[in-house]
Amino acid sequence: MKLQPLVPFEPISTDKLPEGETWTAQIKWDGVRMLTYFDGNEVQLINRKLNNRTLQYPELTRIEEYCRAESVILDGEIIALDQGKPSFHEVMRRDGSRRAENIRRAQQEVPITYMLFDILYHNGTWLTGLPLRERQNILKEAIMPNSFVQITADFPSAEVLYGVMSQHGMEGIVVKDLSSTYALDGKDKRWMKKKVIQDLVAVVGGYTLRGGIVNALMLGLYDEEDQLWYIGHAGTGKLTVQDWRSLTERVAPITRSSRPFTALPSRSKEAYWVEPQLTVKVNFLEWTPGGTLRQPSIQAVVSIDPATCKFGSS
Repeated sequence: MKLQPLVPFEPISTDKLPEGETWTAQIKWDGVRMLTYFDGNEVQLINRKLNNRTLQYPELTRIEEYCRAESVILDGEIIALDQGKPSFHEVMRRDGSRRAENIRRAQQEVPITYMLFDILYHNGTWLTGLPLRERQNILKEAIMPNSFVQITADFPSAEVLYGVMSQHGMEGIVVKDLSSTYALDGKDKRWMKKKVIQDLVAVVGGYTLRGGIVNALMLGLYDEEDQLWYIGHAGTGKLTVQDWRSLTERVAPITRSSRPFTALPSRSKEAYWVEPQLTVKVNFLEWTPGGTLRQPSIQAVVSIDPATCKFGSS
């Protein structure tokens, strides 16, 4: 492939939503950020961590079915629904598949939708220096929406959209400056996000058992000195009985005698410690004054470098 993978532009978190004609608001989908690269011959799907996911989403490689461009780089998010709402756990059933037979089964069981919101390159020309408003117009001309590819809608009022997302228990919203250029590997206040449901990726440092099966995970984050701090334990969420059984098999070979956490966790009497190699996405309500998560809920096991799971990184 002639086009080289890029690190996409990221929004920063905000509590105060901007209003005005220069801003547009979009739904923040609880999915997987994905860029599509088409150099005129080959289609590649690569996530924001620069991991190739082309095999996991074969329907998106048929680019002629949804894009008129002769060459293009598209930016968007792949989502999967559960009871009408985007579910990170469901999309990870697709994203986490590696073997061919599992990919085929997941494709049948978990339909996805690619929610596109930007275009970086079009017919041999880079668009990253253009204002978002112009890029959006080019995106609408290039894309032919179908059952699995859609263009993310724009809303004029961030406050109104955030209120609707709150009522429906959605993840949150993103607000973008319509005059903003696209900053590759950038992160600044021209794109901002406000979450209804907070989330982060945590490191698994220990676990507890019930009936020989893992029933809760002890979670941690690294500080700037690379010390792992306990932030709570979680035994609820989206994981199925089979997921817990798979976790039981995965933690067995990495179980160790000493704790990986800097300080002794409050719930350590029945805990088993592990090498900090596994990571999970966790939803939670808020941080407690003691520095732990209130009502953490495990959404999925994810393939993220544990060293990147730091305070403030979400």
